[in-house]
Amino acid sequence: LCHTHTHTALAYSVISPSTRRCYTLAMAAVLRPLGRQLGHQRQAVVSVAPRLMSHWAAVPEGPPDAILGLTEAYNKDDHPDKVNLGVGAYRDDKGKPFVLPVIKAAEGRIVSADLNKEYAGITGVPDFGRLTAELIFGQDSDVAALTASTQTISGTGALRVAAAFLERFHSSKEIYVPTPTWGNHIPVFKDSGLEVKHYKYYDAETCGLDFEGMVADLKAIADGSAVCLHACAHNPTGVDPTPEQWAELADLFESKNLFPFFDCAYQGFASGDFDRDAQAIRLFVSKGLRPLVTQSFAKNMGLYGERAGALHVTCSSPEETSAVLSQIKILIRPMYSNPPVHGARIVKEVLSDSQLRKEWEGQVKAMADRINSMRAALVSELEAAGSTKDWSHITSQIGMFCYTGISPEQVARMIEEFHVYMTKDGRISVAGLNSNNVAHVAKALHAVSS
Repeated sequence: LCHTHTHTALAYSVISPSTRRCYTLAMAAVLRPLGRQLGHQRQAVVSVAPRLMSHWAAVPEGPPDAILGLTEAYNKDDHPDKVNLGVGAYRDDKGKPFVLPVIKAAEGRIVSADLNKEYAGITGVPDFGRLTAELIFGQDSDVAALTASTQTISGTGALRVAAAFLERFHSSKEIYVPTPTWGNHIPVFKDSGLEVKHYKYYDAETCGLDFEGMVADLKAIADGSAVCLHACAHNPTGVDPTPEQWAELADLFESKNLFPFFDCAYQGFASGDFDRDAQAIRLFVSKGLRPLVTQSFAKNMGLYGERAGALHVTCSSPEETSAVLSQIKILIRPMYSNPPVHGARIVKEVLSDSQLRKEWEGQVKAMADRINSMRAALVSELEAAGSTKDWSHITSQIGMFCYTGISPEQVARMIEEFHVYMTKDGRISVAGLNSNNVAHVAKALHAVSS
């Protein structure tokens, strides 16, 4: 057709206008049916072309996050007496989020300094690792100088990097966690390639520690195993070993060469005393053990959204410290390259200034004291409501959370009948209690537990 059309075009240019009109009409009569035929074929091709399958069609719907789902339900509830005891964040006595005055002061200094927004190094803001290690191990501790420390994306980021380090370099690819433990421990460890195993911890009958079961389980595991321990204010139960029990555990870890993996999310926030809340870690170090510690400043500095945390791997020599830190850098680089700077600068400012640090310690103690006062108020209001049950575990537990000891069915009643929102295992955030709602919560607890 193209060849014929070329020759026809040359002839067309030399014929007369009348002949040209006749030729045009004839060509139109010939080509019109051909055009219709091609059009039908094109439509047929379009109609039978297969629809491309989505690459994500087989992705299943994941379960909702338990805490976020609880908050969503609470937000939709229009009852005037509703109470949210599920959120793991501090609230003041008016039920509002609280920014520590010392944090505002430190942040003001940082803003006034007009610092740039350049990347931090892989291990974070300069001096952050040293200052945070000294907070954990003590300013005069020799081990702080032999610790491979890095800034991380809060405590969760520290756990993720630590777990990846264990998976790559520890002799065992297993880690033992208490039953129960913080809900995020298990997925973080599993996603890092570790096999998660459990040891006994909580005694539902006493709402306290099953120390005998804990010791028996740890004695039975293989020598050299990695064991996750909550440094203080166990989440979710609020149940901690006594100093004497920690000493017995340290001896057991030493005799079996168990590897202590401490998660420290509440230093200072548990008892109001930073040294007391670090006593378990320091005890293990004094025994010659070399623990790994993950550290968060979400609770004790209120830097929830700033994601400021640290990972500390204690070592036995400067050469070992250097090697461990080099491998931590190699793990972090493809994971998130480097951590955010703003929250870490606040932490550094507070820890490096003696006046700010003194103010911070006082303000953290005030938060811890308010939580402890709410524990006592809840027990008092339960007694005033007519309850004769033993609620002493509420005041013997420590930290932000309390395991009330009520069943999932009783929790459902708390939510449906009394609009008090809590996780189905009976855990409450004591920080969510205040002088305006504690009586209502006590009456609800008494009603469902009678």
